[in-house]
Amino acid sequence: MYPIVWEPFGFPISSFGVMLAIAFLVGTWVTAIRMREEGLNPELATTILLYVMVGGVGGAKLYFAVDNSLREGAPLLPLLLSRDGITWYGGLIGGTLLGLLGCRIHGLPLKTFADCTAVGGALGQAIGRVGCFLVGDDYGRVTDVPWGVAFPKGSPPAFDPVHPTQLYEIAWLLPVAAFLWRRRRSSPFLFGEYVALNGIGRIVVEHWRVNPRVALGLTEPQWIGIALVILGTSGWLYYRGKPEPATV
Repeated sequence: MYPIVWEPFGFPISSFGVMLAIAFLVGTWVTAIRMREEGLNPELATTILLYVMVGGVGGAKLYFAVDNSLREGAPLLPLLLSRDGITWYGGLIGGTLLGLLGCRIHGLPLKTFADCTAVGGALGQAIGRVGCFLVGDDYGRVTDVPWGVAFPKGSPPAFDPVHPTQLYEIAWLLPVAAFLWRRRRSSPFLFGEYVALNGIGRIVVEHWRVNPRVALGLTEPQWIGIALVILGTSGWLYYRGKPEPATV
């Protein structure tokens, strides 16, 4: 575990923060390639993804703070101001909303831009999970499997070996990114495929995590995963049945 990579002037720089920055850079680079393929100005990739980054980080932090405040009764402001604690689903919501706003402001077609972000989103999410692994966050249940990992400096610490569910998600997201890349020219709605596949991955990986069951034996992330599958599939079916625009 390497939770802190550097402390210039006593200010700690976390490995998660470094990996998050790399995730956005890689996501921007891949999105720019896709935008060029779709005939859009690739220079706008950085501009729009700045909206996505602000919305994603802000949404992830807000979701974490509100969710924990409601479930555990903890004060909201300290959760918002703490250095740790973000939730990917909040990041997806916040990043999508501000990304849509950025597209409106800069005149980009929403659906086309969303499709351009699908591959970069999967790769960026996988890189972000490397950061979770390095800081010891979002791990799973105690286990005796040979690949179990202890996180004595984790958040919270885990002194017994646990399922490294961060790595499980990476093992799912990287093939998803490769699949989406191959599908980029033939899919009616690539972003919908990314959302649905992401939901499937979370539903499965939650089997090894420690989140409490909230309804019908499923955890909150599993229910959100089901919602993502429904939303992504519904969008895919909608665009599949929509006639292609005429070309001249």
